[in-house]
Amino acid sequence: MELLIAIFTGLVSGLHTSTWGMYKDSPHEGFAWLKYFRSMLVGAIYAPIVWKLTGLPLSTPAGIFLLWGSAYLAERVTLEIWKTFLRSEDQSKYFIPMQLHVFGKVVESRRDRYAAAMFYVGGIVLVGWGLIVLWGRYKAGDLPWNPYALLFLLSVGGWISAFGGAWKDAPIEGFEWFKFFRSPAVAYFWAWVAANLTDHFVVITLCSIGFTIATIETYKTFFFPSRPRGKFQGKPVLFPDMLRTRQQFIPVYVFCWLYVLVAGVLAFLAPHSGLV
Repeated sequence: MELLIAIFTGLVSGLHTSTWGMYKDSPHEGFAWLKYFRSMLVGAIYAPIVWKLTGLPLSTPAGIFLLWGSAYLAERVTLEIWKTFLRSEDQSKYFIPMQLHVFGKVVESRRDRYAAAMFYVGGIVLVGWGLIVLWGRYKAGDLPWNPYALLFLLSVGGWISAFGGAWKDAPIEGFEWFKFFRSPAVAYFWAWVAANLTDHFVVITLCSIGFTIATIETYKTFFFPSRPRGKFQGKPVLFPDMLRTRQQFIPVYVFCWLYVLVAGVLAFLAPHSGLV
């Protein structure tokens, strides 16, 4: 039963990503069911793996809530690595290139992009290993840090997102202080939420940035639906019919949020223990 819950939770987390991605991009590049279901399939693959590696108790609302956020990030990282480093695509349709670029100049060499991908993935592995080591020391009582200071460390993904976004986007669309500090602030909040439900450093870190992406993309996509995303800024709307068709997917998106937020509320109402 827990395996089925893990798969379903992964499907819902991927469906959340698929829906906001379709909503913001389809007026510019059209709609394809295969692309829409892609994130769902990736999420359904990652969720059981994360569940097995972390031992999250999926018989509890807290386990479902934490798995949703963790699988969300795993799916996002995988597809962003694919789009940034591995996929070769005509970048002329974008205002901000999606492929690896330096100050707006796209890196065309596959060798260079693949090498950069190896360093990127290697860095992720090292961070994960470091978190596991620190968690072991914390459990053993050898890491007497203030929990709120630990949360700053565990929400580091927000700062990575802020610096990475500034490095990638600022040379093209300019720098905004609010946009820069938004991700770290939201990531710290979600790290605090996760830390109330678990003391697993890796899970807190995954949820911190996973829920941050979900929150910020919801804000950008649905609170400002008529504002084109940065990557399509100034580009024509080639599929105007999608401006109407995409509205039909809003109930699906609401369901995805309700699934995880209800689990989160129930988790906080039940007795629980965590880092803070």
